[in-house]
Amino acid sequence: MEYNKLVSVTGLSGLFELLSSKADGGVVRSLEDKSTRFVSTRIHNFSHLEGIEVFTTKDNVNLVEVFTAMKESAEPMPAENDAAAIKKYFEKVYPDMDFTRVYASDMKKMIKWYAVLAANNVELKLSENSEDGLSTETESVKAKPTSSKTNAMSSNAPARKINTPRKMA
Repeated sequence: MEYNKLVSVTGLSGLFELLSSKADGGVVRSLEDKSTRFVSTRIHNFSHLEGIEVFTTKDNVNLVEVFTAMKESAEPMPAENDAAAIKKYFEKVYPDMDFTRVYASDMKKMIKWYAVLAANNVELKLSENSEDGLSTETESVKAKPTSSKTNAMSSNAPARKINTPRKMA
């Protein structure tokens, strides 16, 4: 499974693999229970894991760097529900993290997500496009499919003015 196809969906817990995207949403598969479903972008937002950054005392780092530090660490993973133990864990594993701006809930989510990624044998690496802040999957979720019919209509149609004031005599 590729890291660049993984998304977090607002309002839904866990991580998902983006299988395909449509104009009004995307088809995702849960990494936890392997269920597949359509998720509407009218209700939910997609966040690609490649695009998520973590606040540090220096420059922000990509989430992959934190996951890599977690993988290389000899520290035992803390329980997901013990906020104090999680904070101590990250102070040892990634001491540059800005603990005033990274909340305990974010750290809990990183622990949970790392466990899900490890259980699914996901290789943690960034694609070449993520350096710009955009990946091709991010663009495909937001982009609407085009057809020759809609292109012809939009290119020939005059620009519409919205909320223009009327002239008073």
